[in-house]
Amino acid sequence: MTTRSNGGEHHGPPSYAQRRAHYGGVGPSYGGGSASFRGCCCCIFLLLTFLALLALAVALVVVLVVKPRRPQFDLNQVSVQYLLVTPPSSTASPSTVAAVVPAAAYLSLNITLLFTAMNPNKVGIRYGATAFDVMYHGVPLGVAAVPGFEQPAHSTRLLQTRVIVDRFNVLQADAQDLVRDAAISDRVDLRITGDVSAKILVLGFSSPKVQVSVDCTIAISPKRQSLTYKQCGVDGLSV
Repeated sequence: MTTRSNGGEHHGPPSYAQRRAHYGGVGPSYGGGSASFRGCCCCIFLLLTFLALLALAVALVVVLVVKPRRPQFDLNQVSVQYLLVTPPSSTASPSTVAAVVPAAAYLSLNITLLFTAMNPNKVGIRYGATAFDVMYHGVPLGVAAVPGFEQPAHSTRLLQTRVIVDRFNVLQADAQDLVRDAAISDRVDLRITGDVSAKILVLGFSSPKVQVSVDCTIAISPKRQSLTYKQCGVDGLSV
């Protein structure tokens, strides 16, 4: 810029108005970027909401069409190979056993459990691996393991497992009852309990886990080496 003063030319810096005119008269603006970011977040939120509603609608349709029902898992049969109760003094007679409080007793057990899995649904079921506890007076004696498996729709499957206990040491708290049950009553009560987890399979997808509880009481005669009673849930069966 050239200015004249007293007949001469003077060159000075351009004014603010001149600089603004040179750059188009528009300063930097950040409002457009913020609006674009907010619009992108809104689109993502709407997309996620749509996908969630779509998944919910599909799940409701599947429930209405399939009408899933809880599978049934029961203890069907118990086979006794042997049950032996050995007090510390094996020479004591049954009449003296009841009068003497033993410090311990040893229990040996070999039984085979046959479970029945029933799928009443229109689709398949996937079962997880299960471990059933075998207990005497709340004391765990052994575990009956059942591996995981898949079961087709409207089918029944038999699962066999074995429990082997070798000279389990029952301490004084329950030893007296165990020796008396075996020698006097000829009846040893055992409890078999466990939770079976299952998932319903629909179009390659699995539903949330459902749980089936098994809680049975069995009675074994040491003299006859056989099962004399079995009760699961509210239904009892005497053999």
